[in-house]
Amino acid sequence: MQHGAHGGPRLLLRRLREVMAEPVSAQTRLDRIVVHIAANMVAEVCSVYVLRADTLLELYATEGLNREAVHLTTMRADEGLVGLIAQTAESLALADAQQHPSFSYRPETGEEIYSSFLGVPILRGGNTLGVLVVQNKARRLYNDEEVEVLQTTAMLLAEMIASGELQSLAASADDFATRRPLSLTGTPITDGIGLGHAVLHEPRIIIKQIVAEDTKLELERLEVAIHAMRASIDKLVDQGDTGHGETRDILETFRLIAHDQGWLRRLREAVNTGLTAEAAVERVQNDARAKMQRQTDPYLRERLHDLDDLANRLLHELVGQSFVGDHASLPDNAIIVARTMGPAALLDYDRSKLRGLVLEDGGALSHVAIVARSLGIPAVGNVGNIINLAEQGDSLIVDGSTGDVYVRPTPDVENSYAEKARLRARRQEQYRKLRDVPCRTRDGVMIDLHMNAGLVVDLQHMEETGAVSIGLFRTEIQFMVAHRFPRMREQEILYRSILEAVPNHPVTFRTLDIGSDKVLPYMDKVEEENPALGWRAIRIGLDRPALLRSQLRAMLRAGGGRELRIMFPMVSTIEEFTAAKAVVEQELAYLMRYGHALPADLKLGIMLEVPSLLWQLDEICAQVDFVSVGSNDLLQYLFAADRDNLRVASRFDTLSPPALRALKLIADKTKAANTPLTLCGEMGGKPLEAIVLIALGFRGLSMSPASIGPVKAAILATDLGEMERFVMDLVERIDGGHSLREPIRAFAEQQGIPLG
Repeated sequence: MQHGAHGGPRLLLRRLREVMAEPVSAQTRLDRIVVHIAANMVAEVCSVYVLRADTLLELYATEGLNREAVHLTTMRADEGLVGLIAQTAESLALADAQQHPSFSYRPETGEEIYSSFLGVPILRGGNTLGVLVVQNKARRLYNDEEVEVLQTTAMLLAEMIASGELQSLAASADDFATRRPLSLTGTPITDGIGLGHAVLHEPRIIIKQIVAEDTKLELERLEVAIHAMRASIDKLVDQGDTGHGETRDILETFRLIAHDQGWLRRLREAVNTGLTAEAAVERVQNDARAKMQRQTDPYLRERLHDLDDLANRLLHELVGQSFVGDHASLPDNAIIVARTMGPAALLDYDRSKLRGLVLEDGGALSHVAIVARSLGIPAVGNVGNIINLAEQGDSLIVDGSTGDVYVRPTPDVENSYAEKARLRARRQEQYRKLRDVPCRTRDGVMIDLHMNAGLVVDLQHMEETGAVSIGLFRTEIQFMVAHRFPRMREQEILYRSILEAVPNHPVTFRTLDIGSDKVLPYMDKVEEENPALGWRAIRIGLDRPALLRSQLRAMLRAGGGRELRIMFPMVSTIEEFTAAKAVVEQELAYLMRYGHALPADLKLGIMLEVPSLLWQLDEICAQVDFVSVGSNDLLQYLFAADRDNLRVASRFDTLSPPALRALKLIADKTKAANTPLTLCGEMGGKPLEAIVLIALGFRGLSMSPASIGPVKAAILATDLGEMERFVMDLVERIDGGHSLREPIRAFAEQQGIPLG
């Protein structure tokens, strides 16, 4: 017998398209599909297995095997050749299937008479939905064209499964793997619990037509879309406008991949098999996603990620749909699901309807994380493949304290989290009642709690939290969400509005902290080997004095007649502070000369986040009006461990002797010099860390609004004398860098201190 596709792939696809259009039941349609595939491929057997929610593969249709086995035969996802394909998401062609170590014999199917085997995964979004198999009695090798035909046909079946057409054949609507409940884990970004429904930030393209009417036309459409996509990427790179939070580097990589001949060849080959341009892109994208999910090499994962992103852009070009969703029709209880986002994109959504944020890329210290915390939205980052696992409208639960995300949660999980949310609301109510209670330890020591902010919207939390001041206002967020550099007048209006919004509280403005991971979309990115230790923050300000002067002039004008506090970030030598102070004095002289009102009380300070300052503390304290410790950077530099690198971030603990001794040194030196001291890093917003900091001598902590209640509750329950003796005994007695977290936690719990 002449083996090979009988009539070719296009004839098969035309036949299948006719079957898809027939007004018949789902089972009849599936039965006819397997008959056509078997006939076209000159195969004695064609079978479809669908992956169920319980991870079993169920035989849904067959031509050639025992029909009575349909819906009765099941196998585990790690069992047999079919299970192997489901697990690896890769095609498998064998001349003698029974000799393969994974072969599993099922007597009820009658397949023992068949030797050769070809199976392909039924994929959607890189996720396995089932397996499509053909078999022959004679030993034979299936050629590349036949594998290609079967992979293309599997796309039709993927759409049937995903569309819900086969649900009538399942025992329940949730029987399919596409609808199974998922429990995922990522990096906690913003504390809190969000229950709601998925809104895809970049809506997925639903491909309506898989089979091409005219292949030549589809190839032309593909070429036009590729050209348009390349042009849009060129424009983004040239303008430096990274609207989706992508850095110039990523766009440059996109530009290279957009010209990758191997990728383009695969797209054209897929169209030549009889697919529409959209289906061809989806087909190639499916392969990249499936490989990406099973790839451990970080470089290859990143490259596959780029391919996936690029295919997404190409699909949007083909259908003429915006790359970002419609923000106007946001449902209530929306949980935004995105691969990555810039801070401006999150602010575009109606905040009153947002209940959570889930990101595939982006950790606790990304820019969008800062905005999510400002808005008080529970958020989790680094959730692998979430944009393909969650469908628009799926019910979702986001636990920002643990990093857990539940997609299509079971009723018991939903009930448990609803109860958790109620408990949390009750606890928040208790914290609100503490608002006017002086923040004093049990043995009478007053602690000042300040608030971190970066947006005008943050300021509404001042009154409800009872914070004594804005301990850190991150001015760079205004620059990050703008489409061009804010003019001095715009900056002045912002700073004045902030001062007016909290008339009875001081505000500490931090000058522009950009560089490293904070790249302004309209500024050229400076290529550096190690940007975290590179040209950033005050270094940029002093090297670009016009930038620093315009910001300082805007602050000084806004603070006319008021108390104004300005601090400089990333200062590493006393000379940098004196140079920055000289710029302030220059601007004061300018304003005085032109008759502008000057601040009634001006205080200048530094953010202590570079370890070199630990050996310049005496000189610094003699020069500055206040010191604020930026614990995030100080500790990452102290341990030489990038806080955004998941491989090394957990290698040290902030509650270990080296970190605590450095912080104790700062507290002692500033106290001796009578220099006001606060800490405004993430560390100060955690109850356990906060009570350790006050035991070290800190009397001012600045944190996100949501952290003030839990930290205050912990401080009110702390006997500072006892805590200080316990902590200092550990710090002085324990050698090495071991974490002291567990003994301190145990002592705090024994003392009845609530740790949130």
